[in-house]
Amino acid sequence: MLNDIDATLEGQRVVVVGGGVFGTMHAFFALARGASVVHFERDPVPSGATVRNFGLVWVSGRAVGRELSLALRARALWEDIARDVPDIGFRPNGSITLINNDQELHVAELAMRRSDAEVREFELLSPEEIVQRNPALRGEFMSGLYCGRDAAVESRVALGALRTHMESTRRYEFLPGRELVGVVDHAAIDHRGVHYAGDHVILCLGASLSGFAAELFDVEPLRTVRLYMAETEPFDQSLSTSVANGDSFRYYPGFAEFARDILDDQRSPAADFAIQLLCQQRLHGGLTIGDTHEPETPGHFETLDRPMDVIEAAARQLIGPAMPRIERRWSGVYHQLADPKPDEIYFRKQIAGGVSVVTGAGGRGMTLAPAIAEESFQ
Repeated sequence: MLNDIDATLEGQRVVVVGGGVFGTMHAFFALARGASVVHFERDPVPSGATVRNFGLVWVSGRAVGRELSLALRARALWEDIARDVPDIGFRPNGSITLINNDQELHVAELAMRRSDAEVREFELLSPEEIVQRNPALRGEFMSGLYCGRDAAVESRVALGALRTHMESTRRYEFLPGRELVGVVDHAAIDHRGVHYAGDHVILCLGASLSGFAAELFDVEPLRTVRLYMAETEPFDQSLSTSVANGDSFRYYPGFAEFARDILDDQRSPAADFAIQLLCQQRLHGGLTIGDTHEPETPGHFETLDRPMDVIEAAARQLIGPAMPRIERRWSGVYHQLADPKPDEIYFRKQIAGGVSVVTGAGGRGMTLAPAIAEESFQ
C-alpha cells in the first residue's frame, strides 16, 4: 500500500524533530511521498512514552466520530506498514475486556447495540467462549467484550525497525543526541547551532520538555499525564489477545458515555490514581501491565508502590495463579489536550514559516500516529 502513495513531496526535504512514534511516522510518510528526510532526536535512543507503553493499537474504546475514524485508518496503516517492515511485531490479536459485574455487563451490552459495533468487530463472550478464545485466562470473570479490530506492535523494537527500513532508502538520516533549541522559517536549530533547513519542518516533541521546547507549550492547552507500568518474567503460556478489565470502561470515551451513568464510583486507591488494567504479552513472553491516568506533578520523580499493587492484583484476578512475578517497573508521561473541542484529537500549530508542532494525542499516540502523520502530508 505505501508504495502506491502519491509522490507529492518528490524532490523536497523534510526535517523531523523527535524520535518517538509521532516523529518516526512523520519521517516514514514523508519518505513514502518521495521526500528526503533528516530526523533528529535529543537522546541517544528514543526513551519516552513510545517505548514505555503497551504497543496497543486500540480501536475498541475510541469515541464515535473522528476519533474512531482515525483509529480505524491507523489500524489499517499499521497492518500495511508491517508488510514492508515485519520487524515492528504487528499482530492482529484483538482484545477482550473482562467483565465482573452486572453494571459492567450493561455497559458492554449498550456498546454492542451501537451502530459501530460491527466495524469495531465487537462480540459479547461467555466465560467458556473467553477461555476458548484465550486459554491462558484462568481467573475470575462473568463475561467479556471482544474487539476484533484491536491489535499490537512491539513498541520497544518498532522504532528501530522503522529507522532501519528508512535508512535503506538512502534518503533518510537519523541524528541522535541533537536537542532542539530554536526555529526560524523553514529550519530547526540544534544545541550546537546547526540549522536543518527543509521545505517542511515537523516538531514531534515528547512530554518531557525543557529549554526552548518547553516555551513552545507555555500557554497552550496541554496537560501532562503520568502512567505506571510493569512487566513480568516470561509467561509460559500464550496470551492470545490483549486484555483489559471493566475499569477501562471508565477511561475510554467510546464506553465512558455509558459508564459514567451506570458504574458505581471507583473505589480508592484505584480512584486516586485513575487506574485501569491493560495487559499485553511481549514477543519475549513477558506480560506488560498497567496503567494509571495520574496528572504529572513537577518534581515528582518516584514510582509509588500502591498503584502498582492495585494493578498487579487486578491482573492476577483475571489471569489466575500462573501469572509470573513482576520483573521490572517504570513510569512515563505523555501530553494530551486539556480541554479539547468536539472531534479535536491532537494538537497541531504552525509556529513559523514551514514549521509545525504536532503532539498531544495523549494515550492514543501509539494507535493514531500513522493516521496523524498521513494527515500532515495530505
